[in-house]
Amino acid sequence: MARNTTAPDILRIATAQLNPTVGDVAGNLAKAREARADAARHGADLVLFTELFIAGYPPEDLVLKPAFVEACERAAAELAADTQDGGPGVIIGLPLRRESGLHNSIMVLDDGEIIAERYKLDLPNYGEFDEKRVFQPGPNVPGPVNFRGIRLGIPICEDIWGELGVCETLAESGAEILLVPNGSPYYRGKVDIRHQVAIAQVIETGLPMLYANQLGGQDELVFDGASFAIAADKSLAFQMSQFEEAVSVSTWRREGDGWRCTDGPMSKIPEKEEADYRACMLGLRDYVNKNGFKNVVLGLSGGIDSAICAALAVDALGEERVRCIMMPYRYTSKDSLKDAEDCARALGCRYDIVPIFEPVDGFSHALAQLFEGTKEGVTEENLQSRTRGTILMAVSNKFGSMVVTTGNKSEMSVGYATLYGDMNGGFNPIKDVYKMQVYALSAWRNTTVPPGALGPSGEVIPKNIIDKAPSAELRPDQTDQDSLPPYPVLDDILECLVEGEMSVDAIVARGHDRDTVHRIEHLLYIAEYKRRQAAPGVKITKKNFGRDRRYPITNRFRDRT
Repeated sequence: MARNTTAPDILRIATAQLNPTVGDVAGNLAKAREARADAARHGADLVLFTELFIAGYPPEDLVLKPAFVEACERAAAELAADTQDGGPGVIIGLPLRRESGLHNSIMVLDDGEIIAERYKLDLPNYGEFDEKRVFQPGPNVPGPVNFRGIRLGIPICEDIWGELGVCETLAESGAEILLVPNGSPYYRGKVDIRHQVAIAQVIETGLPMLYANQLGGQDELVFDGASFAIAADKSLAFQMSQFEEAVSVSTWRREGDGWRCTDGPMSKIPEKEEADYRACMLGLRDYVNKNGFKNVVLGLSGGIDSAICAALAVDALGEERVRCIMMPYRYTSKDSLKDAEDCARALGCRYDIVPIFEPVDGFSHALAQLFEGTKEGVTEENLQSRTRGTILMAVSNKFGSMVVTTGNKSEMSVGYATLYGDMNGGFNPIKDVYKMQVYALSAWRNTTVPPGALGPSGEVIPKNIIDKAPSAELRPDQTDQDSLPPYPVLDDILECLVEGEMSVDAIVARGHDRDTVHRIEHLLYIAEYKRRQAAPGVKITKKNFGRDRRYPITNRFRDRT
């Protein structure tokens, strides 16, 4: 039956905030079909998917493989054929190779056909993004797409963040609404930043904007969803949930010369501790599940870092999929033994004790002749850590469990970690969380069970773990503060150096001791080689190690002006 060619005054748009998997073309297509069917049941006219949905985002160099790009286009053609059923049209992202190059693209599908293609013009090349190395920008500024008589502007993600005037051009070309597919990763405070970017474009164009954002973990990145719309009057028209999959339908009505959203969800965005915790939980869950691990194992030392990682693992995966191992040596305190057991019991996960006296003493004996005449020190301490790492990797090999590594960002910054020891592992959920933030998250988790968590309520991290002085327990009466400044001081200096790229003079002006700042800067630089060999971990801050901060290993610069 032919459609009514008169432009409608009502448009129901389903925003598909879903969790695709990079490379799983068939699985992502199935998700799209399911979402479209759901949207149809709720009376939607159009389903807006997120950036590169068919491929998963970011696909990185996978898009350089022609077979992959061709598979994505075939999947989109199959989805286009589905739309001949008279149900909702579709806007969906995928890579496309055309005469003008390989593009980050969208297709608009309706009535069994591909009615339009549009290519991303502004390719991001900063922080976690490096699209310019794999994609070519669209050959021209994209014009609006006529969808059932309504002229839709469809800028793709960075097209609204950059300064190429894509939205302005769309408005000048007659666009009535801006629909934006995005792959915008989480970091603390990102939702407010997205709102500000969208409002700036609404002010510039006078058009309402619907911002659809991907959900889910992809290696170090977590996409938090939190899709929303901004009305032409700059008010928040609707707000979808953060860290949760959803297909939400909003109703848009033509009023005079413009469109107004008259209904849609209005979810509350979590506060900072909840948001960070849920990002870590989602990142760990998706890394484990999308890579096919059935369960995880970690060393539970009785310290706060391993305790919060155990809590995150149980919340993400369930107690039956988490195994904790305490590996005591002669310097392990009775408090640590009790605290580790209490933590595992509170979480309900499996807890084993594997003493390391014999293997450590065996290594010491084997090396005795080589080390004769030298003093005991860091080398002997590291034997303990490396023995523990070997045991965890043996359990991983034997049972197929992924090792969760537990070093926080403060330790990773200054090299307070042992290669091939406590750095062993497949993924680190707190890699981008500073020590004082670990304390804040632990206190928060003891009072709150986050949505979607599979762990228990109540105190899951014993109070003594939070209260006691942190220690690696590699020598008698050791504490972290023997060799590092107090963590509040250390974390502030590190945030200045890493996130702020501030000079030593500027950091000293904040009240820090100059010699201490020089020492921390030096430790930060010389630990780069360790970080290059560290497990991936969830990005929480604006500048994480790896994707965002890529310093040379060989580096003699020190700020001594």
